[in-house]
Amino acid sequence: MNPKMNRRKFLGNTTLLGASIAAGSVFAADRASAPRKVKVALIGCGGRGTGALSNFIDACKILGLEAEVVATGDAFQINAENAGKKYALPSEKCFSGYDNYQKVIATDCEYVLMATPPAFRPLHFAAAVAAGKHCFIEKPVAVDPCGARSIIATGEIANTKKLAVVAGTQRRHMLAYLRNKALIDAGAIGTIKGGVVQWDGTVPWTKTRNADESNASYLTRNWLNFTELSGDHIVEQHIHNLDVAVWFLGRLPVTAIGYGGRARRKTGNMFDFFSVDYDFGNDVHIHSQCRQMSGTYQRIGEVFTGTDGTCFAGGKLSGKKVEIPEIKVDSDNGQVQEHVDMIRSVITGKPLNDAKSVAESTLVAIMGRISAYTGEIVRWSDLMSNEQSPFYQLTCKPTAADFEIGEVILPEEVPPTPGKA
Repeated sequence: MNPKMNRRKFLGNTTLLGASIAAGSVFAADRASAPRKVKVALIGCGGRGTGALSNFIDACKILGLEAEVVATGDAFQINAENAGKKYALPSEKCFSGYDNYQKVIATDCEYVLMATPPAFRPLHFAAAVAAGKHCFIEKPVAVDPCGARSIIATGEIANTKKLAVVAGTQRRHMLAYLRNKALIDAGAIGTIKGGVVQWDGTVPWTKTRNADESNASYLTRNWLNFTELSGDHIVEQHIHNLDVAVWFLGRLPVTAIGYGGRARRKTGNMFDFFSVDYDFGNDVHIHSQCRQMSGTYQRIGEVFTGTDGTCFAGGKLSGKKVEIPEIKVDSDNGQVQEHVDMIRSVITGKPLNDAKSVAESTLVAIMGRISAYTGEIVRWSDLMSNEQSPFYQLTCKPTAADFEIGEVILPEEVPPTPGKA
């Protein structure tokens, strides 16, 4: 469902003509007017954070700019220093502790990259925007409805300040996806009537608790396996595929009803698998399927069926021939291209703002999780407008702020029970 294709192979296999709206190489005028050095800082120095920083630096090179890393921050000092060493940062610019983000954004950085556990994103994003920083926020951007609504509110403030906000939903910046989205919008497969989105893989990693380790340290190191910090894998990982569904359909689901369970996970309190039916209205249903389980068949991707054809979102499209403008990207790596697009938007004075779209996709994933955990139907209005809903004020604890106060209460390492959760 998600074949690896270079551009030539993709164009040769597709049954359609054309390409998408040009992203384009940076214009000569942009190069002439842009500052030669761009100051960037990183909050969250794990694998994804250091990867995002490398992607940002590559993006600067594409745009003819020089990236200067001015600060790193992480809950753990060793992580901050290890990330900083690569860029010859002095130790006093490598900040640690749960308030490290405050010290990072107090520097003269222009861009802040945020790749901490998702539960910390709303708090850190609000602080960065208040300080006037352009932001890259890794997906997902929250673990509960309150956090996601906070991201939307902060994004509106970023708009008034003309700050760029780009999210780590890299499929929206990849040539194959951009092209197929444009073809579908032009009528290549007619009206989308349904589809399936999947992330069926394995548990990326787990951490065991060290002797005499604090609750805060254990939770932070093993964040991927606790709902309170990651949102569960339907939110932390499967958001990529759900985001594509929302993007390609151009609207949000009305309801979600699903189920899931746990049989093999050895740590944390999350489910092994989810199966959720999303009703997008107009008799359109999308089946969401995700699992993290070793020894099982793996498939990652999205497929949509229309009245006149079928589309594998990042691959083959079979349908009517339509003409669309050519699409160009600067990098075959979507994780680099998203930074190119962010920086270029700042240079050209038209800052991108993905805060609302990524928060909404995060909420779609949270809808599915809540339904599976509780066994109840969950409506979009329950999370966004119906303040009488038991789900509207749902807040996962401990919160990001709790970690700054002191020791936190460790959530019970058992999964929820539908019908009783």
